[in-house]
Amino acid sequence: MNRVGENIWTFDGGTVPFFSLPYSTRMTVVRLASGALWVHSPIKLDDALKVQVDALGEVKYLIAPNSLHHLFVDAWQQSYPDAQTFGTAGVQKKRQDLKFDGLLTSADDYPWNDEIGQLLFTGSPAMEECVFFHRPTRTLIVTDLVENFAPQAFKQWQRVIAKAVGVLAPNGKMPLDWRLSFMFGKTAARAHLETILAWQPARIIMAHGLIVEEDAVGFLRRSFSWLDLAKESA
Repeated sequence: MNRVGENIWTFDGGTVPFFSLPYSTRMTVVRLASGALWVHSPIKLDDALKVQVDALGEVKYLIAPNSLHHLFVDAWQQSYPDAQTFGTAGVQKKRQDLKFDGLLTSADDYPWNDEIGQLLFTGSPAMEECVFFHRPTRTLIVTDLVENFAPQAFKQWQRVIAKAVGVLAPNGKMPLDWRLSFMFGKTAARAHLETILAWQPARIIMAHGLIVEEDAVGFLRRSFSWLDLAKESA
C-alpha cells in the first residue's frame, strides 16, 4: 500500500501477460468525505490485501474503467456484496456475468462527483476508457490511456517491443495499436484531452507503469503529441 496523498492510496498487484509482455497491475483507492471507499481497477484480492483495504474504510464503489479491467471484479463483488459496481458500456457488454449498478459516462451525477471528476475518453472503435480526476490532490487516474513501464520491468528483448509500441518510460503513451484506432476519431480525442489538461493535474496514476509525480501536464502533452493538439487550436 502506498499513500500518494490525503485520502488516496495505490496498491500494486501481480503481473498479467499481455501481448508477450508482463503487465504490472495497480489499483487506486480513494476515501471519500463520507468515509466510503472508491476502488478503481480492482487487483487480485487476497486476505492480506483485504485487511489493508478494510482498515481504510467501507468499500462502497467498484470501478471497471474499460473493457480490459475486469478480471478481479467478481471476487471483490463476492467479498463486498453491498458495494456498487460501475463500468463502461464495453466492459458491461463483455462481462454480462457480472452485476453492474451503473454505467460510466462523462455525466456529473455520480455519488463521488464532488471529489472525483470523470470523462469518457472516446474516438476509437477499439478503445473507450473512463478517466478520473481526484480534485483534492489534483490526481489524474487512468488505466490504459497512458502506459509508462520502467525499462527494468522487462527483459532486454521485451524492452525493444515496449519501446516500439510506445509504452516505455519516461516516454510512455497509449499503446501503438490503440493510437492507430483513433485515425478517424482524433477530433473527439483532442476535445477530451483539452478537458483533461484543463484539470491541471499535478500527478498521474496509471494501472501500468511508473506514476508521474512531476510536470504531469507536460508529460500529457508529450504523451499525446500523436493527436496533433495544435491543429485543433489553430
